[in-house]
Amino acid sequence: MSVLRVMTGAAGLALLGVGVSLLLDVRDLTDVLVWLGGAVVLHDVLIAPLVLLVGLGLGLVRGRVRGAVRGALLVAGALTVVALPPLLRPGPRGNSSVLPLDYPRNWLLALVAVATVTALLVTAQGVRRSRGRPPA
Repeated sequence: MSVLRVMTGAAGLALLGVGVSLLLDVRDLTDVLVWLGGAVVLHDVLIAPLVLLVGLGLGLVRGRVRGAVRGALLVAGALTVVALPPLLRPGPRGNSSVLPLDYPRNWLLALVAVATVTALLVTAQGVRRSRGRPPA
């Protein structure tokens, strides 16, 4: 067994221990069970079918474009996961210094930047590939 695998397993067990110790401090486990049930339903009803549909759509994409699109979707998904807490926070904030930025606008700008860079990469690959071919 490799050292990296053992270290990763040890880190996972340590984090599992932290989670269990935090769970022992919870007085009412009903909220935790509702949250876990909601997470399972959200995954099974929304996230998994969406990922499968995107994967099916990517199956129709040919060549090196597929890798660039996969990378863009991975980055967009990570940006969305990080941005979800401020995006889902409802209503005005009592303290404007807590979240002073316009998170929905900045999240959309970041997604546009990812799409733009991906389009530029795909275009550059197409140009490079067409220059490499001999004339017909």
